[in-house]
Amino acid sequence: MAILFNKGNKKMKHRTFALPLMLILLIAILSSCTTIAPQAAPSAPGAKGSVTLEFMQWWEPELPAGAFRALMDEFEAQNPGIKVQLISGPYSTTREQVVAGAAAGTMSDVVGLDGAWVNDFVKQGALANLSELMAQTGYDDSALAAQIQLNGSTYMIPVVNFVYPLFVNLDLMDAAGIVNVPTTRSEFAAAAAALTEPLSNRYGWVLPLSLEQPNGIQNDVMSWVWASGGSMMTEDKPDLTNPAVRSAAEYIKGLYDAGVIAPGAFSMREQDKVEEFVNGRVGMMISSMAHINMIRERNPDLKFTIAAVPVEDGYTGKRGLAYASWGIGVAANSPHQAEAWKLIEFLMSEEANSKLSSIANAFPGNINSTPDFVQTDELFGAAFEVFQAASLVNEFVGLPVAEELMRLFAEQFQLYLDGSQTLDDALNKAQEAWMAHF
Repeated sequence: MAILFNKGNKKMKHRTFALPLMLILLIAILSSCTTIAPQAAPSAPGAKGSVTLEFMQWWEPELPAGAFRALMDEFEAQNPGIKVQLISGPYSTTREQVVAGAAAGTMSDVVGLDGAWVNDFVKQGALANLSELMAQTGYDDSALAAQIQLNGSTYMIPVVNFVYPLFVNLDLMDAAGIVNVPTTRSEFAAAAAALTEPLSNRYGWVLPLSLEQPNGIQNDVMSWVWASGGSMMTEDKPDLTNPAVRSAAEYIKGLYDAGVIAPGAFSMREQDKVEEFVNGRVGMMISSMAHINMIRERNPDLKFTIAAVPVEDGYTGKRGLAYASWGIGVAANSPHQAEAWKLIEFLMSEEANSKLSSIANAFPGNINSTPDFVQTDELFGAAFEVFQAASLVNEFVGLPVAEELMRLFAEQFQLYLDGSQTLDDALNKAQEAWMAHF
């Protein structure tokens, strides 16, 4: 406008001639702006391609190439208004990104979760209440194998499960003259003793108690508690001095004193444990069924089987079985929670869950799903039988600073095993340390 009012008659005549052209250009520019603006705004819900869900997880890299993307394509075909953008990386990287996103309020719409993270994320207000999303859609949750809840509400659903049964080296069993896989603690102790030959660097059992990676407390120690129906909790509070925990601790101490546990337990990590089994240096270990194929690849000649973790002598109840999951949740700050729930509902459907558990060599999160490998693979079939007969248990899931709790217990348990303190001292100190986090 300032240009239009410059001084001088001659220039005025020029402006008079140029004014219609300038008005035409201005109108064209304004018309262009009004055309572009609606495209920049969010489209109406339900319109094709209107919503793109970010899904951060570590699952895709651990599956056959293209397999998880194919499942997402199937979901998109069934839900034409929703697209899924996979943000994939290794477990450790994903954990760092999810933790950072939870703290900053920038978490992806849908996230893969480890149960040990849930408590902290809920306290931060980072996870949506899945119970509310289920209620809004009238979802029937009776087919879900498990739900991770805090204060009565679900915040994580295990999509597929990796159970921790007993692995047994059949060649070593045959060489030691052991006919049957042990089912009770006394049978296990006897088998471990028979399998142990220190001069040949061979031992009955392997126990990882690294403080750096303390999940051996969860998978290899508390498994004995849970197998016989015991618990380390009472009314959502630690109860480490109860008879079930004491019994398991005393039992493991007996194995340690008998010299049937592979040396180096205090610094051993999970991958070290598996390495000992792969190389035939231990006869038995408690480990994830996810390691079956890895063991086969590393040592094709190794003959081994899968069984339930032995129980206390005389126990006749249902066995507990430790497990870890690929869990799933929705970000509290996501503007697309309804669409995110549709993705979860798809993954938990009988058909899709069967496909995912099959390609993951895992057990389904839908109790009606059946992975195809259990019908064609003897070892996975045996693991599936153990899974079906047991109750899945992992009391660390949902606890505050779960990994730190494992480390605190390991510190006291090591001192008990090497004779530096009594069992009472170990359990009481661990109990006190745990309570500081509740």
